[in-house]
Amino acid sequence: MTQILTTTDPRTGARSDTDITATTDAELDDIVAAAAAAAADIAGRGRDWRAGLLEAMADELEADRAGLVETAASETGLTDARLNGELTRTTYQLRLFAEAVREGSFLEAAIDHAGDTPMGAQPDVRRMLLPLGPVAVFGSSNFPFAFSVPGGDTASALAAGNPVIAKAHSAHLLTSRASYRALRRGAEKVGAPAGTIGIVYGQQPGARLVARAEIAAVGFTGSLGAASRLMEIIAERDTPIPFYGELQSVNPLLITAAALEARSAEIASGLAVSVTGSAGQLCTKPGVAFVPAGEAGERFAADVVAAMTGVDAGVLLNDRVLSSFREAEKELEAAPGVTSLLGSPDAAGDGFTVAPRVLRVDAGDVTPAHTAEAFGPLVLLVTYRDDAELERALAAVPDSLTVSTHAEPSDLAWLQGMLPTLEKRAGRLVYNGFPTGVRVGWAQHHGGPWPATNTIHTSVGITAIRRFLRPFAWQNAPEGLLPEELRDGYRGVPRRVDGALEPAQ
Repeated sequence: MTQILTTTDPRTGARSDTDITATTDAELDDIVAAAAAAAADIAGRGRDWRAGLLEAMADELEADRAGLVETAASETGLTDARLNGELTRTTYQLRLFAEAVREGSFLEAAIDHAGDTPMGAQPDVRRMLLPLGPVAVFGSSNFPFAFSVPGGDTASALAAGNPVIAKAHSAHLLTSRASYRALRRGAEKVGAPAGTIGIVYGQQPGARLVARAEIAAVGFTGSLGAASRLMEIIAERDTPIPFYGELQSVNPLLITAAALEARSAEIASGLAVSVTGSAGQLCTKPGVAFVPAGEAGERFAADVVAAMTGVDAGVLLNDRVLSSFREAEKELEAAPGVTSLLGSPDAAGDGFTVAPRVLRVDAGDVTPAHTAEAFGPLVLLVTYRDDAELERALAAVPDSLTVSTHAEPSDLAWLQGMLPTLEKRAGRLVYNGFPTGVRVGWAQHHGGPWPATNTIHTSVGITAIRRFLRPFAWQNAPEGLLPEELRDGYRGVPRRVDGALEPAQ
């Protein structure tokens, strides 16, 4: 029986049928077979061709900008401004990866010529990174472009030389299909093999995709529960594969007394924007803010409430996000010592609309029950009296993608003492800023200790490519067997030759 899939407008809650059906087993067979065939073809093409593929895909997304944004708005409730910005980020990301592919340092090419060493005569050994094979990508609900079908996992896997099969997100099926079609048009324009980019619809077909032997890695952005189910499937495979998951994060923010004295209102305004932007549905949203107790802290709390009172209610992405948020805010409000400074868990609006929330608790009362992720426009203010209280309460916060501090130069010695702890608890330290907004670049790291992610790699920035590559070494191999990047006369990429770094020419 054919399963017709539905889509929902979160602004109204209205559900409607699409013309999309769940991928059948026979269709999945064809999609996976095409990807497996494409893998060898893509790996055999030059880096310049691969860069052109990424640029062509970016061009096709840009050409369909108006339609993509309109479709995504109807399925996510996100504003046109937010979606246009996200689409710009997505095309920029593809083009930046194209530049990195042409530059070539991601290959980590290295040559040790045969010769005498302190250990005696040694063979010729040459090493670089190779593509893994077909990659399954599961995108997120909150970023229908940048972390979904055309997003960072897809871009980095393609940049590494792998075909990609995307699992369309159930919360934005039409957007997923439109994005896929744009990517496919780009692939066709450069003569890419048919299986370079594929798409699968439906929860069970997605699970079956991960179980397929041809799949070499999985990129995932979503809930801890869904990630756990996919990892169980991987554990049952005959051959294990890497699973790169971005899961959940509370992202603590620490404010010092000196920072409050210098710029309390400014910090409060910035925190309100960071908590309520995109209706609080950002993996880097600061969910817990540690605030010094006393008059300055009271003024700060009042400023946060005032700033968030002026923010319109936000639309959550789907009914599952709404249900999860309502459950989280009720559990937080019922936790010992918590008081509500703004909003109510019973407030309701059209569709999946929710109003901003501000809760507060004393640091001495904080337990892990107070620090669960609330994926929506909610922040918990934790008032602390001294460093000991701060450190005990901070220990109850799960490890996160980010940790942020607002401090003054006079706090530098204190921050230096805290740094070893903060570095262990997150993947990125934000100084006098807010963690929402993740720059796409060479130096970025978007990851963190479990449960933020399950990997030491980043899912944003150029080094995200490393996830979908494996090292391979050639010993005493004739030149005809070597990739061109490892041949003696080639100088098109940076290489380490006999221990010395050799720049490209």
